[in-house]
Amino acid sequence: CSQRRRPSGPGPEMEAGGGEAGSPTTTPTKRVIVVTGGSGLVGRGIQAIVAQEQADLSESEKAQEEWVFLSSKDANLLDEHDTEEKVFKKYKPTHVIHLAAMVGGLFRNMKYPVEFYHNNILINNNILALSHKYKVQKLVSCLSTCIFPDKTTYPIDETMVHNGPPHCSNEGYAYAKRMIDVQNRAYNREYQCNFTSVIPTNIFGPHDNFNLEDAHVLPALMHKLYLAKKEDTDFVVWGTGKPLRQFIYSLDLARLFLWVLRHYNEVEPIILSVGEEDEISIKDAALMVAEAMDYPLENIKFDSTKADGQFKKTASNAKLMRLLKESGQEFTFTPIRQALNETVAWFQSNYETARK
Repeated sequence: CSQRRRPSGPGPEMEAGGGEAGSPTTTPTKRVIVVTGGSGLVGRGIQAIVAQEQADLSESEKAQEEWVFLSSKDANLLDEHDTEEKVFKKYKPTHVIHLAAMVGGLFRNMKYPVEFYHNNILINNNILALSHKYKVQKLVSCLSTCIFPDKTTYPIDETMVHNGPPHCSNEGYAYAKRMIDVQNRAYNREYQCNFTSVIPTNIFGPHDNFNLEDAHVLPALMHKLYLAKKEDTDFVVWGTGKPLRQFIYSLDLARLFLWVLRHYNEVEPIILSVGEEDEISIKDAALMVAEAMDYPLENIKFDSTKADGQFKKTASNAKLMRLLKESGQEFTFTPIRQALNETVAWFQSNYETARK
């Protein structure tokens, strides 16, 4: 861990290592950024944004930074020895973006609470402990808005994470994710580690998991509707459609992840989300997906015998927008309809190979 409280992250504004500041003989230290869960939804988004940025760099600039995107095939993150040998010893990361987790939708969380807690605790313990052991300069972990208390006031913000128990439908996953925040503060207090975390709202985009059993709401809706259109049947949405959600496009989230890595200088988590005014109901989301797929709206049905889950978890992005402004960053979220259209187009074009 760095002995300074908050070193800079990698990127165009990154600080060079290997010499005194201002020395003409200082040689930039190569930065190695390892992304766990790099083949998933957010990891693929970061890959795409990094590729866009590198297209504008010279060869010498590209050589100063190496990105390593890991999948579950590269190492068993549940096993500390395997993680150390195949990730930290092999790549010697200077920075880590920790995305890997056991994840799933509402019904899978309800079915396997023990596994969601146990496996995520093991993965997170291994990544944080080894990041400390190998003196990683900065670690950014990914949390979720499901970690917030079920009984709370809205909008929720970063100060409210530990104010009460999460919703019972996903408490195994939620408590495991909460512990990352506890660990980040502990590592910073005891070892001055530069560990932090982000809390995105509901993510969607190309390369999502479209499995009907354990996908999150938007990819599940897309897959169900794809099959309903193909089979000329009604499109049945589980639940009443009344719950409200803030959806963030994976490519927007990827851009914000890079900003956090480079500019965010706090141990405390930061919410990455569209604004409160952009919250929509599951019903409206289903209608927009149907429109994107050119499906007749009158054939959409809602099965109110199925659980709705948490009614709302409206999050404030005030801290994010304030810090973006202070750092001189201009950021515009992709409109939800455009992002849904792009995701639907990707899913339809890649249906045979998409995760489902």
